[in-house]
Amino acid sequence: MPARRIRAFAPLLLILAVACQPTTPSLSPSLSLPPASTSPSAVAYPLTLTDDAGRQVTLPAEPERIVSLAPSNTEIVCALDACDRLVGVTDFDDYPAEVADIADVVIFAVVDIELVVDADPDLILAAGNELTPSAVITELTDLGYPVLVLYPESLDEVLENIELIGEAINALDQAAALTAEMEDRVQAVTEAVGGATRPRTFYEVGVFEGAIYTAGEDSFLASVITVAGGDPITGDPRTTSIALEDLLVAEPELILLGDAAYDPSVTPEAVAARQGWGAISAVQKGRVMVMLADPVITRPGPRIVDGLEALARAIHPERFD
Repeated sequence: MPARRIRAFAPLLLILAVACQPTTPSLSPSLSLPPASTSPSAVAYPLTLTDDAGRQVTLPAEPERIVSLAPSNTEIVCALDACDRLVGVTDFDDYPAEVADIADVVIFAVVDIELVVDADPDLILAAGNELTPSAVITELTDLGYPVLVLYPESLDEVLENIELIGEAINALDQAAALTAEMEDRVQAVTEAVGGATRPRTFYEVGVFEGAIYTAGEDSFLASVITVAGGDPITGDPRTTSIALEDLLVAEPELILLGDAAYDPSVTPEAVAARQGWGAISAVQKGRVMVMLADPVITRPGPRIVDGLEALARAIHPERFD
């Protein structure tokens, strides 16, 4: 398979921790932190935290050299004013702009252990559900590195992860200010779509070699669709795939094409021409939409509220006229 095709599809396989190449403009003003508190909270080290994998992770001192193995984690660190502490990221990191100058330690979704070691980190932020393979996490832990595994399964847990990283890197006040602003915007969306009928919504992450990928069951993406006023059609909780026959049984009333943000050949017309898809109600009624905002919809970081707002407008445009 050509390398270009592999690179184009890799972000689609990484949606639940997610990595996406192009970045769309934010659909609402970028999140900005209020002025720092005059009496900032301080973290006492050594510090022991529990990550999303239920692991106890001890930090002997405040981290000064951070490696991020997922773009969402990178964005969180930068949103907490700690971008200058990053010494390793992935080759899919594209936001904020300054991460382009940081060394890549994850290339084509593969963690290069030697490059991680060369970065000499005192904190590694990994992704769960095998997005960072368990074997890699074990190897890095055995080498003596503190590894926090992050895998939010809901919108609330995205905010909790921001606060977890804030505690880990001694940025409690920045994390509290950021999550408070995000919560206000989430509440505004909740109120806007309140009482509306919830259409059965299928979010297409990608179609690759016959496999259809969508929001996994009990995933943060499914959670965001729910908060945005949709009834998410979900796939396997681990692989995020769904069989065509199961999709037909689910009878989508709305199809949102996240993969169209990366592949211009993915269009409503192309979807209608797929074998078997013409029987879907959403296709028959012309309820198939391109979602160019996918980079902020499928990346569980600070810009997820931009994605939430984009989804709510797509699902319930009548509430945002």
